[in-house]
Amino acid sequence: MVNPLSYSEAENGKMMQKRTPYQIADVLIEALPYIQRFKNKTVVVKFGGNAMVDDALKHSFARDIVLMKLVGLNPIVVHGGGPQIGQLLAKLGKTTGFVDGMRITDSETMDVVEMVLGGLVNKEIVNLINRHGGKAVGLTGKDGDLIRAKKIHLKTSTPEAQTSEIIDLGYVGEVSSIDPAVVEMLGRSDFIPVIAPIGVGDDGRSYNINADLVAGKVAEVLKAEKLILLTNTAGILDKQENLLTGLSISDIDNLTKDGTISSGMIPKTRCATDALKGGVNSVHIIDGRVDHAVLLELFTDQGVGTLLLSRPR
Repeated sequence: MVNPLSYSEAENGKMMQKRTPYQIADVLIEALPYIQRFKNKTVVVKFGGNAMVDDALKHSFARDIVLMKLVGLNPIVVHGGGPQIGQLLAKLGKTTGFVDGMRITDSETMDVVEMVLGGLVNKEIVNLINRHGGKAVGLTGKDGDLIRAKKIHLKTSTPEAQTSEIIDLGYVGEVSSIDPAVVEMLGRSDFIPVIAPIGVGDDGRSYNINADLVAGKVAEVLKAEKLILLTNTAGILDKQENLLTGLSISDIDNLTKDGTISSGMIPKTRCATDALKGGVNSVHIIDGRVDHAVLLELFTDQGVGTLLLSRPR
């Protein structure tokens, strides 16, 4: 693990070499109206992708979250952990399949999912935030009955088939309800909630839920000012690979229909549009491979990703 103090000193040294004091002052002044506008507002951040596995980016993200809290925002982190789950399963000699990007999760695999998401990954993020001066608390959907889940019943069909086939994914779920009481209590107490996407069903069993979907539902229930989704791409790109921003729900529908939005970006934009329809003011799909991506998107004029709004500006 990188020593956060030495890393910070090295990073600050690079910044001083690149910018004059006047340029640094300009950056701070540019951030001021955004800090004023978002003070006391809730921002849900889904942490995933390269930002979760690169040491420098992990520290960068943790400092972003701490700074957000210190300037008056209310950040809530929801994290994934698919690669880490895969690595531990491989070490244990356990193989799993995927259907439409979802891991088939039997009882043994679910035990590993809980161990990794609710334990290893969650506690590492909590520790990073705390080391950088924040006060983070780790949660799963079981804590305070935060996330109620229901089993996903996936239907697939092929052109040759006359009927749809129902595929049993095991303990893979979707959100049925969110009780935000424990999250709201932590926010009022100056803590930063860090949520693992594990829900509990009516049967008392744990269910693995897509982290983007959990982040979106948490943002909806809390009527968050913003939902930020970290990805391994620059954002939503057009067919010439130019970054698109300032998109409305109708723009997303059109871009999906013409194939501009495809593959792994479809679940993210579906999550984004659901959140916007549910009352979230804006959604940002940003490049988690960029140092301090969250701060750059929140507090600068240019930003580092795609901004989505419920209606055209």
